[in-house]
This record gives sequence, C-alpha cells and structure tokens, in this order.
Amino acid sequence: MESYALLMAATLNAGTVLAIASLGLLINEKVGIVNLGAEGMMLCAAIAGFATVVTTGSDIMGFAAGMAVGALLAAIFGVLVIWLNTNQYAAGLALTLFGTGFSAFVGTGFVQAKIPERTSFAIPYLSDIPWFGPALFRHHPLVYLTVLLALALIWFMYRTRNGLVMRSVGESPESAHALGYPVRLIRLLAVVVGGALCGLAGAYLSVVYTPLWVEGMVAGKGWIALALTTFATWRPGRVLLGAYLFGGVTMLQFHLQGIGVDVPPQFLSMLPYVATILVLALISRNPQWIRINMPASIGKPFYPGA
Repeated sequence: MESYALLMAATLNAGTVLAIASLGLLINEKVGIVNLGAEGMMLCAAIAGFATVVTTGSDIMGFAAGMAVGALLAAIFGVLVIWLNTNQYAAGLALTLFGTGFSAFVGTGFVQAKIPERTSFAIPYLSDIPWFGPALFRHHPLVYLTVLLALALIWFMYRTRNGLVMRSVGESPESAHALGYPVRLIRLLAVVVGGALCGLAGAYLSVVYTPLWVEGMVAGKGWIALALTTFATWRPGRVLLGAYLFGGVTMLQFHLQGIGVDVPPQFLSMLPYVATILVLALISRNPQWIRINMPASIGKPFYPGA
C-alpha cells in the first residue's frame, strides 16, 4: 500500500509540471496563438530558476526568475507573430531551438551545483493519515496552487466579461476588432501570461521536482504539454486531469522497475510519448468534435487593416 501512495504522490508531482505549462499554452491558444516554443521557454526558465535559488536560497525568487524569463521570451515571440506577422509555427520552433542551446550554454557552470536544503512540506494532521497523508498532503504548495489556478481559469474564461472577450478574440478577431477591442494587445497579453506559466513550470521542474540542473532536463515535457491542450479540447479542467494522467504514465515506469517487473527500461521510457500519440490518434478520429471546441482563429494571423 505504501508503494501505491508514493506512486500517487509522484503522479501529482509530475502532473503539476505538465498542468502549469499546459494551462499557459491553453491561454495562448484561446486567443488564437500557437506557441511551439514551450520546450525552449521551460529550459531557459529552469536554469534561471535553479541559478537564482542557488544564489539566493529562496524558492520564491527562483519561481519569479523562471516566470520572468518565460514572459520575456514569450513577449519576443508575441511581437514577432502578432505585430510582424511571422509564421507562428516557425517562430515557435525557433524559440525551442534557441532555448535548448542557450540554456545548455548558460547552465554549464551549474551542472554540479546544489540548492539549499528545504524543510519538508506537510499539512498538519492531514499528512499523518495512513495512505492519504503521504499520497495527498505532503506536497509543495505549488501543487495545490495549480489546482486553484485551473479553477480560477475556468471561472475567468466562462464567468467574466474579460474571459468572454478573450474567447471572442480567439473565435473571431475581426469581429472583436470591429467592436473596438485591441485584438493585438489582448493576444500579446495572453502570450506573455502563457509564457510566464511555462516559465513557472520550468522553474518548478529544476527547483522542486528534481531538484538539479541537467542539460535538456525538460525532456519533451513542453511537447506533451502542447499535446495536452488538444487532448483536453481546450478546457482547463480536462487539462488538469490529462496532466495527472500523463504524469501517472511517466511515474509508472519507475514504479514497475521498483517492484521488479522485468521490462526493458527503454520500453518504459517510451510510455509517456506512446500514450501521447495514442490519445491524439483517438481524438483525431472525430475531427468534428475538435472543430466544435477548437478556437476558430487558432494559428491564423490577424491584419487589422484588412
């Protein structure tokens, strides 16, 4: 039973990284912008957050540094695709390539560094409950804040006027522009907020989840987060559930190895990516369902003067 409690705890921990990044990318896509640069932003934020914690000893400063780096890179990407109308997919791939190389270069001096010891996080009394305590109530506060973030995003998008405006920009930027809304500014703001969340995910990865810095440590999580937005059909609640599902698949490989299952480690390492491909293939069998939920202007440039 204890091993299953540890598996549940590891699932929530791994799913938090995917959930934060996916919610950021969801905000981008809700206004019609596809950002393929999540992997690069997360890598740059991971080294920024790790280096900051090594230097200052503060997790909060590390998270702030990761968010700032993610927001900055997203802002550059936003200016390129929103104002200069460069291709969104090419610009996103370029951002990933840049982030991969730049983070490796900057992080050379931090490969052997260690962050200060932190006190263990546990909710009083609840953490002592058999099974449930280790599984649910001994996590970093950001794990619980991620759930609140998803709920807040649901409320914002479907219960507020600003959320309605954001969704209208993603559905028909021409109509929103005709009504007097600054479509480009709204898109840029959404891109920057989404980038900040991807940065937070990268910082969480290097500061809490591992915690260390290794070149390329994001290891495809940015791409899985991007796929999760489609898997969740652009719904924040489904993003959260999907992130925990894929987090569980990722942790399953270590659990199976721990209980002595004789499976080649290479096959186990494939599981998260195979699951991603299978889910996307199943969803693609119903293109009408995707079209109903997908923002109509996703990936399309907007020309105010047209």
